Amino acid sequence: MRLTQVSDNCFAVLNEENRGCDANSGLINRGGGVVIDTQADLSHARQMIGLFGEVWPGMPKRVINTHEDGDHVWGNQLFEDAEILAHRTTPDRMKRAADPKEVQKPLEGVGHVPTRLPLAGIHPGAVAIARQPQQDYDFDKINLVLPTSLFNDRLVLDLGDTEVHLIHVGPCHQAGDTIVHVPAERVVFAGDVILRQCTPVGWTGTYEKWLKALDLIISLDPEVIVPGHGPVCGIEGAMEMQAYLEYVREESEAYFRQGLSSLEACKRIDLGPYDDWRFPARLYLNVERAYREFRDEPADAPWDSAKSLDAICEVAKARGIEVEF
Repeated sequence: MRLTQVSDNCFAVLNEENRGCDANSGLINRGGGVVIDTQADLSHARQMIGLFGEVWPGMPKRVINTHEDGDHVWGNQLFEDAEILAHRTTPDRMKRAADPKEVQKPLEGVGHVPTRLPLAGIHPGAVAIARQPQQDYDFDKINLVLPTSLFNDRLVLDLGDTEVHLIHVGPCHQAGDTIVHVPAERVVFAGDVILRQCTPVGWTGTYEKWLKALDLIISLDPEVIVPGHGPVCGIEGAMEMQAYLEYVREESEAYFRQGLSSLEACKRIDLGPYDDWRFPARLYLNVERAYREFRDEPADAPWDSAKSLDAICEVAKARGIEVEF
């Protein structure tokens, strides 16, 4: 993890290996301190607090959760006295998307050989991918702490001499997707609306909604964007995300019209300039999402997690790439 200053009063903690759980966090060191996203386990959250402590003494008064996924909220419990802000959909969604017990179950099964062997025969993708977080993350002793203050579309925080704008743009990646804009410093903390140098995933929402969110970020004209994962960027990061989403949607439609399944389409789509992004086999989730739209299915239809991970595993093997998520 690395602390980097992105403007006069804005900082980011970056997980430089950019793996699946390696989310970024932000700090605005005005008005009592504001932390944006709290990491994927308590060890990483404590490292983040230590790094931010180099520029902000004491614990911050506020925490912002940009959306409901565990890798952005599981450190909440370490901010006992802070106001935790999020979009109004986030608490209920966190209970499902970020229940630590639901994450621990498959990890325990994978770690136990008698359980892992039959599980691998049924869901090889789930086993392959579930083992990865065990290398660097510990999901024990996490208590799910929900946001304490909710907002609808927009909220402006007055930090004395600095305004911070919370703008709900979801659902894109998740329902609660919120960007944090610091206009005076031309900084946007984008959460997982932007992933940098790694393949995005849209769990709910539509392509159109996500592309509009990226349009909004570009219109804010930030000098610096801190993505949810990956290195800091400028508006080129938003533009690259747009280009990827548009490309995948177009390719998906071509194969959909040919009658191929989303899985078969994934084995054939040329990744082109996105071939060197992390987690390329996540392509399956984005193609399947496009197929759902073509079939006029609900944007918030639930995913079968085990089957989706198996499909990612199959795509990776078909393309001769590493199985990772």
